[in-house]
Amino acid sequence: MRPAARRPGPPQPTLATVAERAGVSRQTVSNALNNPELLREDTLARVRAVIAELGYTPNRAARQLRTRSSHLIGLRFEAAEEGTSNALIDRFVHTLVEATARTGHHIVLFSGDPEDPLDGYDQLLRSTAVDAFIITDTYAGTPQADFLRKVGAPFVTFGRPWDDTSARHPWVDVAGAKGAQLATEHLLGLGHDRVAWLGWEKSSRIGEDRRSGWATAMAAAGKDTTGLGVRITDNVDAARMAAHELLGTGVTGFACASDTIGIGVLHALAERNLRPGVDVGVVGFDDSLGAQVTWPGLTSVRQPLEQVAIEVVDLVNTVLSHRHVEEPARMLEPTLVVRRSTSRDG
Repeated sequence: MRPAARRPGPPQPTLATVAERAGVSRQTVSNALNNPELLREDTLARVRAVIAELGYTPNRAARQLRTRSSHLIGLRFEAAEEGTSNALIDRFVHTLVEATARTGHHIVLFSGDPEDPLDGYDQLLRSTAVDAFIITDTYAGTPQADFLRKVGAPFVTFGRPWDDTSARHPWVDVAGAKGAQLATEHLLGLGHDRVAWLGWEKSSRIGEDRRSGWATAMAAAGKDTTGLGVRITDNVDAARMAAHELLGTGVTGFACASDTIGIGVLHALAERNLRPGVDVGVVGFDDSLGAQVTWPGLTSVRQPLEQVAIEVVDLVNTVLSHRHVEEPARMLEPTLVVRRSTSRDG
């Protein structure tokens, strides 16, 4: 059993906190710590008293965050789950490394407890000097954003702030609903009247966003979706079993929330001796390596992850250069890669 996720404790005092309590500027607090000879005795005594009262402890990493002296950017990196085909972070990270090198930075990968989105950040701040962070797991909410904002660490997210529409931090995302809409319209255009949606549990923000694209396309085409939207876990066997049930109701088209689910549908078709593309159309999502190598080739929605990485690095560089971010929220469009799983030629 996994340990319970660590809840964030009370916010740690920062240089800004000390400055506000002492009624001085942040530069004055910095001088009290690093150049006390520049301050009057009474001012120095007041600042030091507040530092002691709040228990403020300046750490080397936080200081270097403010001076941009390390040229390192932190990225929490999680291994792909077994039984899935969606190890897409590799494409993203490869371009990220290339793009950051052009700005004179390097990526530092770190890991953490999958059940705790904050795990690893504080340790990296205290043990390694980093200029900024890139957050990729906003699908779990954005407690990391709150934490980094409180400690004064710059960051950019790959993923919109799902839980906080008022958030002002820079982010880049891909229009998942648009991708699912493209997939569904493609299947409808091939003559599939009953197009099912196989997606993730309702708790998945990304899954529900993609599902909305399927619902939009079906409504625009005047199609009844009763019983056609099914939520499952993201693994091949769950998708295979769900596909068998839906095939028994006359479904001939499947729009899927991931390539893993699409591959599960292909397994079900093989077990029923049905021909992908000819008898039943299947579209996955993410254009993973699995979609490209599975037989007979899975049509899939492709996210422009390379462009996402470039946009993220541009935002990070702008933030670290202390320049105004002209477009802090950037939504990119996906495309559809057509393969034989939706080809009438079989």
